[in-house]
Amino acid sequence: MKQKLIFSSVILLLVINATVGFLLHSETVRASGRDDPYENYDLFASVVERIRSDYVEGDDLTYGDLVQRALKGLIASLDPHSEFMEPVQYNELKKDTEGAFGGVGIVVTMEEGKSYLTVISPMADTPAYAAGILSGDRIIKIEGRSTTGITLQQAVERLRGKPGTEVSLTLYRPSSDSTREVSLERAIIKVETVKDLAGGRSFELEEDGIAYVALTQFGEQTGADLRKALDHFTQQGMRGLILDLRGNPGGLLDQAVEVCEQFLPSGQLVVFTQGKDAGMRSEHRAASRDPFLELPMVILVNRGSASASEIVSGCLQDLGRAVVVGEQTFGKGSVQSIFPVSKGWALRLTTAKYYTPSEKVIHGRGITPDVKVPVSDQDLEALFYQRSPGGVEGLSQFSQEEKARISSVKDEQLNRARDLLLGLFLLEGRS
Repeated sequence: MKQKLIFSSVILLLVINATVGFLLHSETVRASGRDDPYENYDLFASVVERIRSDYVEGDDLTYGDLVQRALKGLIASLDPHSEFMEPVQYNELKKDTEGAFGGVGIVVTMEEGKSYLTVISPMADTPAYAAGILSGDRIIKIEGRSTTGITLQQAVERLRGKPGTEVSLTLYRPSSDSTREVSLERAIIKVETVKDLAGGRSFELEEDGIAYVALTQFGEQTGADLRKALDHFTQQGMRGLILDLRGNPGGLLDQAVEVCEQFLPSGQLVVFTQGKDAGMRSEHRAASRDPFLELPMVILVNRGSASASEIVSGCLQDLGRAVVVGEQTFGKGSVQSIFPVSKGWALRLTTAKYYTPSEKVIHGRGITPDVKVPVSDQDLEALFYQRSPGGVEGLSQFSQEEKARISSVKDEQLNRARDLLLGLFLLEGRS
């Protein structure tokens, strides 16, 4: 009797285990079915066929049209920086870092979770810069057409055009709750990425031995041009460096690394990217040749400093190689990889995020300055005008009274950077 009871209990346990196992297996199959690629491909194909057969203008649509539209919508839904690019768009993208293009000189973004087009920064010495467009301005209309719902690439296409033609923008400035319209004449945008305080390339030291270099963006020659400037300053007796990254919207990752490695020992981690999986980590280290390891440095940043600018400022801040002064940076720290597909089409896809050597994430957070020096939009605009070609006196749209006000504005961030370097000289007994 006891043996029968034990046998029955064992059978009951086996039945229960089998039932539970079957239910778990069934749920797993149902769950996996929801993500089964072939089942979902069939769903996509059936929808395409339904459009072709029953849509009122279905005869005018090819399979290529439908697939391309579907892919554009699919990629655009991932994040504001990913997109499926037509051959013309892909060719325009390749021109951005190769020299010159026709446009107004403005870098824009569509922030995640937001539907409006935001200015990251105007490029120096361009129509947008001269018009006083600022980081944070929102472009609500281009040529009278609302920008709501458009993609970044569509916005770029509207802004660009034949040099000499005009484009009108309607801008909203959140800080002052004001809206204005500007008309910009498109020009060839050829960016000199390394400049001195006067906006040129003479690179003369200030009286106290402080060198000043502004990087307007990170193009193909930025690292090499910066080295030439530093070598020129060295011959003059450079004692300290102010590296101005304000309004620099970024550019090429390898050039950000090349800039950093001029101040770091060989082998030092500059930045790393982390993708979807742990194995998708990519490190970028300094390959220094005769770096400036002891040169006192201050880096200037503001809310228009993004991407590669944040890599440089974040790295040199992390490693104690520079004091960062200014305002919180933009927070654009994601990596977009370009994958050519077929027939000239290409996929730009966010594949990773940037991290500083101490593993701080840049994306959505930005770099926090060691010394915060806020600047009002009004003063920032005045400083832009001070550095415009021809100077303040060349600004015919302003009265003499307005020109006097613009000229009176001081660059407090730059002044603070100078003070910090002079203080370092005193501490090191180098005065």
